Amino acid sequence: MSFNELPAHVWPRGAARQEDGVVTVAGVPLPEIAEEFGTPVMVVDEDDFRSRCRDMARAFGAPENVHYASKAFLTRMIARWVDEEGLALDVASENELRIALAADFPAKRITVHGNNKSESFLRLCVEAGVGHVVIDSHQELAELNNVAGELGAVQDVFVRVKPGVDAHTHEFIATSHEDQKFGLSLASGSAHKAAVDAIGAANLSLAGLHCHVGSQVFDAEGFKLAAQRVLGLYATIYREQNVALDYLDLGGGYGIAYVDGEEPLDVAGVAADLLGDVRGVADELGIPAPTVVVEPGRAIAGPSTVTVYRAGTIKDVHTSHTTTRRYIAIDGGMSDNIRPALYESEYDGRVVNRFVDGEPVQTRLVGSHCESGDILVGDAKWPEDIASGDLVALAATGAYCYSMSSNYNSFGRPAVVAVRSGNTTPMVRRETVEDLLAREYE
Repeated sequence: MSFNELPAHVWPRGAARQEDGVVTVAGVPLPEIAEEFGTPVMVVDEDDFRSRCRDMARAFGAPENVHYASKAFLTRMIARWVDEEGLALDVASENELRIALAADFPAKRITVHGNNKSESFLRLCVEAGVGHVVIDSHQELAELNNVAGELGAVQDVFVRVKPGVDAHTHEFIATSHEDQKFGLSLASGSAHKAAVDAIGAANLSLAGLHCHVGSQVFDAEGFKLAAQRVLGLYATIYREQNVALDYLDLGGGYGIAYVDGEEPLDVAGVAADLLGDVRGVADELGIPAPTVVVEPGRAIAGPSTVTVYRAGTIKDVHTSHTTTRRYIAIDGGMSDNIRPALYESEYDGRVVNRFVDGEPVQTRLVGSHCESGDILVGDAKWPEDIASGDLVALAATGAYCYSMSSNYNSFGRPAVVAVRSGNTTPMVRRETVEDLLAREYE
């Protein structure tokens, strides 16, 4: 693949390079967006986002069985898109819940996560009437029961189970092994006790079990093994307590392609495999098959978005007596995309304002922050005629880039715009130094 081609499985479905070399998304030229909103700027292909919501809904049987994980990327506009597509929504903090409610997202289609929910957070959950709260500890179970009792309510809950499955992902994003902060252990009996206590609690109703095997997972095997183990707990509960559970929430982690050599998750294939396995195991165990729900935040938001930067300083660095690496610095970096520094994540970058056709040279794309680790693309061969002022876009930046962004070096967070059918709609304005100073006391 030449540098000027856009890998279709990595870039948004509405991305295309025109005859003059300019890249458009949903018919809108990226250079025009950069001119109007400045750089860095995040550009979200609305139809791409919505189409992936529909893909997931078809694969898992119904829109409400797909819980968009808002931690990947949440604004009021995104919450409204998710609502209009009929999906449910997961939140993992009190403020995420407040943003969803500010967007008038139906509370009954919200599931609430978090390993350290405050009393005020739990109270808001019950008062707002959220669909489910995912219990993460025995302490939380008791606190939520008390809060619901004070408010005269019965709150539906899931119990988060650690099934002890290694999904072969990065240590920091693997979430179902024993030695980590989330959930209650299946092996030690802690999850069983929580489930029994939830059934016995006066103001809680156990609606299902939850687990999450990790992030950026590409096949069904880890999910299937986790499902089998959690269904074993369900079978025990069913026999001991005579309680049938409505839901098995298998979390998220569905992988996407970040670079040309990767393949995205086969959503329909994995879903069919997983749902068939759950039904089969439930039949073997003699329990009513629960409805499977999933949380594919990254797989919906990630591919829908590109981040556009402007190239600044370019210099050649001698790495040895015989080799040289070109460093291209752009006007953003780890403040708007921490994932390469945090997880060694890779991204596909392309010049989007023109064709480039120079000889390939060893290249590193770096940010503008005062950190040697501020590297967005660490090892690539890019054309030598890339120049200062060119626009460079990274694809698949919709998940965990804006949501994990920071003000490091007092950089403002970038603007976010949505594009659809040749039109641009501002979603989040660029953060300014006045915004930063407004939070300070004189």
